[in-house]
Amino acid sequence: MNAVEIEEAISQLAEQPFVATEFPYAFLEAFGNKETTIKRLKTGGENKSDIGSESSLGVLQRNNIHIAVCRAGEANATLQKLRISPATEKFKAKFILATDGIDFEAEDILTGETVACRYSDFPNHFGFFLALAGISTIKQIRESSFDIRATSRLNRLYVELLKNNPDWSTAERRHDMNHFMARLIFCFFAEDTDIFNGNDLFTATIDQMSARDSSDIDWVISETFRAMNTPIKERAKNNFRPWADAFPYVNGGLFSGSTETPKFTKIARSYLLHVGSLDWTKINPDIFGSMIQAVADDEERGALGMHYTSVPNILKVLNPLFLDDLRAELEAAGDNPRKLLHLRKRMAHIRVFDPACGSGNFLVIAYKQMREIEAEINKRRGELHLKSEIPLTNFRGIELRDFSAEIARLALIIAEYQCDVVYIGQKEALQAFLPLDSQNWITCGNALRLDWLTICPPTGTGVKLVANDLFSTPLDQAEIDFENEGGETYICGNPPYVGDKKQTKEQKSDLEGILARETSRWRSLDYIAGFFYKASQIVSKQGGSAAFVTTNSICQGQQVNALWPLILRQAEITSAHTSFKWANLAANNAGVTVIIVQLSSCQNKYKKRIFEDDTERLVTHISPYLTSQVTPLVTNASQPLNELPTMTNGCAPKDGGNLLLNHLTDLPINDTIAASVVKEYWGSDEIISGIPRYCLWINDSEVGKIDKSHFLSERIKGVRESRLKSEKLATREWAKHPHRFVEIRRPESTVIIAMPAVATEKRQYLTPVLLPAQNVVVTNAAFVMYDPSTWVFGLLTSRLHHIWIKSVCGQLETRIRYSNTLGWNTFPVPKLTEKNKQDLTRCAEDILLAREVHFPATIADLYDPDNMPENLRRAHDRNDEVLERIYIGRRFKNDTERLEKLFELYTKMKK
Repeated sequence: MNAVEIEEAISQLAEQPFVATEFPYAFLEAFGNKETTIKRLKTGGENKSDIGSESSLGVLQRNNIHIAVCRAGEANATLQKLRISPATEKFKAKFILATDGIDFEAEDILTGETVACRYSDFPNHFGFFLALAGISTIKQIRESSFDIRATSRLNRLYVELLKNNPDWSTAERRHDMNHFMARLIFCFFAEDTDIFNGNDLFTATIDQMSARDSSDIDWVISETFRAMNTPIKERAKNNFRPWADAFPYVNGGLFSGSTETPKFTKIARSYLLHVGSLDWTKINPDIFGSMIQAVADDEERGALGMHYTSVPNILKVLNPLFLDDLRAELEAAGDNPRKLLHLRKRMAHIRVFDPACGSGNFLVIAYKQMREIEAEINKRRGELHLKSEIPLTNFRGIELRDFSAEIARLALIIAEYQCDVVYIGQKEALQAFLPLDSQNWITCGNALRLDWLTICPPTGTGVKLVANDLFSTPLDQAEIDFENEGGETYICGNPPYVGDKKQTKEQKSDLEGILARETSRWRSLDYIAGFFYKASQIVSKQGGSAAFVTTNSICQGQQVNALWPLILRQAEITSAHTSFKWANLAANNAGVTVIIVQLSSCQNKYKKRIFEDDTERLVTHISPYLTSQVTPLVTNASQPLNELPTMTNGCAPKDGGNLLLNHLTDLPINDTIAASVVKEYWGSDEIISGIPRYCLWINDSEVGKIDKSHFLSERIKGVRESRLKSEKLATREWAKHPHRFVEIRRPESTVIIAMPAVATEKRQYLTPVLLPAQNVVVTNAAFVMYDPSTWVFGLLTSRLHHIWIKSVCGQLETRIRYSNTLGWNTFPVPKLTEKNKQDLTRCAEDILLAREVHFPATIADLYDPDNMPENLRRAHDRNDEVLERIYIGRRFKNDTERLEKLFELYTKMKK
């Protein structure tokens, strides 16, 4: 279960009548416990509680929670009993919880944090217990628990409305539905923050003025929307009812155009009132947007609540990009009024541009951080009363989906109001808030098709666009002037990654339009490459910097050679954050592995920084591999540059499957002729699973056997027919020799090392295997060495080799892609002495013996990162230590140091 699903289950539990005997089990079920687990607790076998009497019921789930239900008025005393309970300590409960159905009290045993509230309010604290569901991002969820609750309830309303208004779910009307939801969100926020006069004005109006059967609720909502689009001086001639006339004039296009409202059911009416009952003063616009956008996206709704971009992660982009520099200037200014004024003026001219802004997270956080710095300036200058000089329209974005673009604008509007409340006061904030400005500054369109300079121009254009509808932006919109011309532009965001194999025709066309004139290899690039290329053009023309979150694939493998020469002739890398997890709110979620790369103009001198984990390192250069050396780009080598043994591709059948057998049982019984030409067939999957397939391996001297076996004859006939159907002339030619593989690389040998062509990124090591050569054929889904020295196995299984392959060979989706020409032939190895080889041989033998001890465990079993046998882990660690001492005389500190040493050696090898 994810956080939103848990919140929904908890809310439903709180809304039901309290049943003391069922509450503990219902509570545990809401956090994802299975029915069988609940049943075992109920029968008493798994319930370890020592709390229980006529007045109380105790349920203790080992290593989890101790719950007690008690008589009215005894919640606090019962929590104390749970705290001192021997069972709580013995069975390592993480939480204790006591309730009488009126009050609710709980404590986190490890941290000492507590919750005390009315029973009906305990869903507001659902984030407190998320460790029960295995969700690790608990701190972030507690901080955004309101946003999760609001998202959950809005989703229920949205789904119910679409069910009752199927025409609103069509492509033609989806924009109307999304616009309606944006209007509701604004109303909920406005009624709780005094933007609307009166308490809960919108929700109370709907509740009081609409029929309980929901027959006229659409008309009531429509009238309130119409009023909010009508200036006060024009109200009289529009015959508004008094309850509609109580709403202010909002303007800004938010309520302009059609006020048609979808038809409500009684359930939908109830959902709307539930959403309105939340405390919308707690909304976090920098978090809420990324969650709510999933409500309106059919594909994303299944993962509702997991679209969470944490503020710390976004700041990993924004801090090095420009915020660190602003804070440094603030510190240097001290209390000097002139320097402080200069910084304030500088910030008023800064533009932040996100070309794939989604729901506006990066823009909102950048705005809030800058307002915080500005407030400190005003405090030091004794000018706390001043209104902000940072215009909202300096925060520009492009977003492909219209609803996300609407939410981005709305999030920025809310962020501005919240900042005004904090820094200049509620009264002044309200005076400045309405009516809304109707300028467009978030463009709905395809970022790779639009000219970024027209949306985020360097000095303005003298044209101001005032839109009829804030939430309907034409793609061919005129250029919009910035309120303050000149200044710096910073480009940032988290554009779509989309690997080359998963791109739609439209996305391929987007890349073609940008990159086809620059490189013939554009088809092999990730979609995000287009954003990096356009950003490099912008910073080269007008200065500034750009920083994007991306998967590390653009800094690995062949993409480096295809993309980075184009970028580095226009810009340079001035900051980089090496691989880290970009986590979301799913239970037990590990997140996607990403990097951050910052580009800046080559003309300006920026200090260069590499961030790894929580450390920062100043460097003089950052390469496309995110290392600190000036290094040549790694290219394919047909032969080893390192004086190491040759590694080749395996054998390719190109047989239509006719030469392959999944099992020996595929052979006819008693066909000894067919059985005599069968060999084990090993590729990547077979190596990982430890289970070979089989193949028919017929040497030229054995062709005469074919006619003596009906099974062989039919299989060879199938090979011939398959090859004749091929579109490739070379393959059709091989129909003349249907008994054999098309590509044969299998010299006479005794032993072989087989290396999988792909490997999961979760493993810490690559996993070659040692096989007897006589009865084995390695497929072209793997690589092979024939009769190698055993010490070579130590190189292949080392951490150093793993790091090199990940960096220079790249990935296939989330898996590491091995290459002999790009990875093995280029692998930098110092000159090895005979002593070095003897030491590595012993290490390799220890790894093989450690594997053998756990037979029949497979490679997948042995190299599971969470369950790797300790003796195997020690053998690998010893191998790494021996090899790393050969390289630098000691262990490397981290992977960055490993990679930088490898590139240093590679540079020397290439000379």
